[in-house]
Amino acid sequence: MNKRLLLIISVLLVFTMIFSACQNTDTGKPSEEETIKIGWIGGLTGDFAPWGTCESNAANLIAEQTNANGGILGRKVEIISYDTRGDAAESVNAVKRLITQDKVIAVLGPNTSGQAMSITSVLNEHKVPNIATVATNPTVTVQTDGTVNPYNFRICFIDPYQGAVAAGYAADRLGYTKGAVLYDVSSDASQAFSEYFQQTFIEKGGEIVAVEGFKGGDVDFRPQLSKIKEANPEVILFPYNYKDVALSANQARELGITATLMGGDGWPSEVLMEMAGEAIEGSFIVNHLDIADPVVKEFTEQYVEKYDIKPEINAYLVHDAFKLLEAAIIDANSFDTVKITESLTKVTVEGLTGTIRLSEEDHNPIGKQAAIQEIVNKEYVFKERYSPY
Repeated sequence: MNKRLLLIISVLLVFTMIFSACQNTDTGKPSEEETIKIGWIGGLTGDFAPWGTCESNAANLIAEQTNANGGILGRKVEIISYDTRGDAAESVNAVKRLITQDKVIAVLGPNTSGQAMSITSVLNEHKVPNIATVATNPTVTVQTDGTVNPYNFRICFIDPYQGAVAAGYAADRLGYTKGAVLYDVSSDASQAFSEYFQQTFIEKGGEIVAVEGFKGGDVDFRPQLSKIKEANPEVILFPYNYKDVALSANQARELGITATLMGGDGWPSEVLMEMAGEAIEGSFIVNHLDIADPVVKEFTEQYVEKYDIKPEINAYLVHDAFKLLEAAIIDANSFDTVKITESLTKVTVEGLTGTIRLSEEDHNPIGKQAAIQEIVNKEYVFKERYSPY
């Protein structure tokens, strides 16, 4: 064989390799040797770090367990994580990198609504699905005009539902008739939670005697709490995250407020127990699961064994998000992002937070009950599964 012929064959081989690689990039399907890359985004630094770190750790743990059991459709799984610092703009940058550079087939997280809403246009452009974990604002998956975001999904229930659950439990189970609300006016999630708490509490025969607001970043809640104290409520809703809950709860007790405090899935954190202590004893929380459930306990023990720390609620939600994605990939029998997206509303999984099946109409879990927990001796004690409807 002469040198000219060898050169021609070599050139043809190079072009064949390049063409194959381009085909692989265009379809989003990994080659036989490649791992399946799944993205994760969330806050690993800043106020959301306790949740984000836990969620990222859990995603990696689940991927390891999946790989030990043969992977998904015979392929190994790799989690690629980016820190968004809890920032919407950084979330957009992270998702762009995950899709265009890392070639992920889906994105798990984030754990806040603002971040989840910010990435919608990027997901739509590249046709890559996202399963948010603790992004509870309704507009994450459905726009204000009723249009469903085609590539946005979530594993958690939404803020209006949390508000209705909290109010229903306060009225139906605890027998309270006088309620008050302190909420974060700069948070859409807090506002929605507050609105539906008030609406449901009134529908159930209760009276809202005070509604006060603050702006995220405030540290002194005494002016608002003093007004609430004058109204003498039996229960006060704090629909915001653990850091502000700790500050406001401590100040409420210092002012002599003895009313029962209630909140949602922004509360649960070991950090809250450290910061609030006795101030939140006897409070009730709308949460996603029963920590004492045997299946949940098994995963908790696995997490503690690996990371030597108790998991936050995010660990269980990202577990269910991963399992839903895995089921969709298997149902689609493909790593094509559009086919996976189509299968996300076709599959049902038994998750740690309940039975998960997503609605085609709004991409939210269908009929998912909330878990009511009471804080007793600095522990989250499960009370019951509850729905206000």
